[in-house]
Amino acid sequence: MRSNMLELMDIFVHVVEFRSFTRAADALQLHRPAVSKSVQQLEDKLGVKLLHRTTRSLSMTVEGEEIYQRAKTLLSDASDIMASYSSNQRPRGQLRIDVPLALAHSILIPQLSEFQALYPEIEIVLTASDRLTHLITEGVDCVIRLGELADSNFISRRMGSLQMVTCAAPSYLDQYGMPLTPDDLKDHKAIYFFNEHSRDLQEWKFVMNGEIVSRHPGSSVRVNNSDVLLSCGVAGLGMLHALYTALKPCLETGQLKEVLSDYATVTKPVSILYPDRRYLPPKVRVFIEWFTEIFRKNHQG
Repeated sequence: MRSNMLELMDIFVHVVEFRSFTRAADALQLHRPAVSKSVQQLEDKLGVKLLHRTTRSLSMTVEGEEIYQRAKTLLSDASDIMASYSSNQRPRGQLRIDVPLALAHSILIPQLSEFQALYPEIEIVLTASDRLTHLITEGVDCVIRLGELADSNFISRRMGSLQMVTCAAPSYLDQYGMPLTPDDLKDHKAIYFFNEHSRDLQEWKFVMNGEIVSRHPGSSVRVNNSDVLLSCGVAGLGMLHALYTALKPCLETGQLKEVLSDYATVTKPVSILYPDRRYLPPKVRVFIEWFTEIFRKNHQG
C-alpha cells in the first residue's frame, strides 16, 4: 500500500508540474485515463480534494499545495535513499539551486562544467536572482547567500568571504572628481542595491585608522538587480561599492576605475543554506562539498 501511495504521489506531482493530465501521461508513458484515475485514488485515500479541474485550467487546492510540497520532498528522499545505498549508483536527479546573480556570473557558471563532469547524472535547475528565496515553498534544495544571515530554521554553512571594491566609470570621475578618503564620499553620488524585503541602503564599510567606519554617499539610483547595478555604474550614473569578483572584468577593461584603494574594505560573507533534514540527499551533499572547495581555492576574500 505504501509503495502504491508513492506511485500515486509521483503521478500527482507530474500532473502539477506539467499543468496537464495529458502531458503528465506522456512523460510517464501512461494512458491519460490512468493518470486521472490515480489522482482520484490519491484524493480518496487522503480524503481531500487536491485539484480544481475545468476544461481549460488546472489549479491546486490549498490542501493540494501542501500535499504537493510534501510529496516532492518524500519522493526526492526516497530516490536519494535508494541511490545512496546502492553501490553501483552515483548521485543523480534534479538539483535545484538558487544563487545571487553576481555569484552565478562570476563564480558558479564558469566552474559548473567541472561539476557536470564529476556528476553527469545530476541535472542542475539553476535560478539566479537577487531576491530572497524560500527553500521549502519553492522546492529549492540549497541556496547561496551574501551577507550576514538572519535566524532561520535552515542549516547554514559559512564558506568564507569576498572582497569588496569601490569604483566608478571614468566619465563619472571626470565630472565629479576622485575621492581621496572615505570622508570625501559625502560629495559623491552612489548607486545602491536593495531587495524587496528591505529598503535599507547598503553600508559602505572601510577600515580607517584601525577602525571600521561606514559611509553613505548620496543616492543617485537604487536598483534591485546586480546586473542593472553594474550597467548603471558603467554608464557613469554614480559610484559602486560591490563584489570585486563581479566587477573585475570591467575593472580590467577600464570601463570602471577603482577608487580609495588605500583603504581596506570589509569583506562580504558567503554562506550556503539547505533545509534542516536528518538525511541530506547525496546530490545536495556532493554539490555543497564541491562548491565549498571551489570557493576556498579560488575566491576566498
